[in-house]
Formats: sequence, structure tokens, C-alpha cells
Amino acid sequence: MADGHTITIEQGTRRVRVVHGDQVLAESDRPLVLRETGCPVRYYIPAEDVRLDLLTPSDTHTYCPFKGTASYWSLPDTTDLVWAYPDPKPDVAEIKDHLCFYDVEVS
Repeated sequence: MADGHTITIEQGTRRVRVVHGDQVLAESDRPLVLRETGCPVRYYIPAEDVRLDLLTPSDTHTYCPFKGTASYWSLPDTTDLVWAYPDPKPDVAEIKDHLCFYDVEVS
């Protein structure tokens, strides 16, 4: 990590749910909670708990020097709604096979 930049990942203890319109896209009791300097808390949801059948892979890819290259998925009416790091950097290896959404409900 760069000076002053930290990422922590812990096993979440709360249920997270992702709803878009009236469609539940994901629901999980086992999210990973990622905290990164300068960023909002993010919930990484195991792929098994995400309705991948509703998402379409996007051509978008972004690079984070701390996490690696992200791939994105979209809905017909919302571009790049969800992302994942298929081959994350070693320091954040546990987010592999997990997806992250911009907005989640936490209960």
C-alpha cells in the first residue's frame, strides 16, 4: 500500500441485499466488508449469492493499483452496475469470486 493508504477486509455479520427496481439482484448473509482509505465502505458479495443470470458482462475495465483490474456487468437499463476483481492483487485476494454493487441495503 502507498503511504497512508490502507485496505481492510473482514467477514460481514449483517445481511446485505441489492434491489434494482423491483428485482432482487443479490442477497447474502456472508458479504466481505472492504474499507479503503478515501472510499465508502463496500460490500463484496459471493458470486453464488448474486443473480448473475440477470447481468450482462460489460466491455468496461478499470485498474486500481491496490486491488488490480476490475471487470463490470450491466443491466439493460443500467450500465456498469456491478464490478469484481477476477484476479485481485495478493493483499486483497479474498475478494476473488465476489461482486460489488454501488448501492446495497444492509440489515
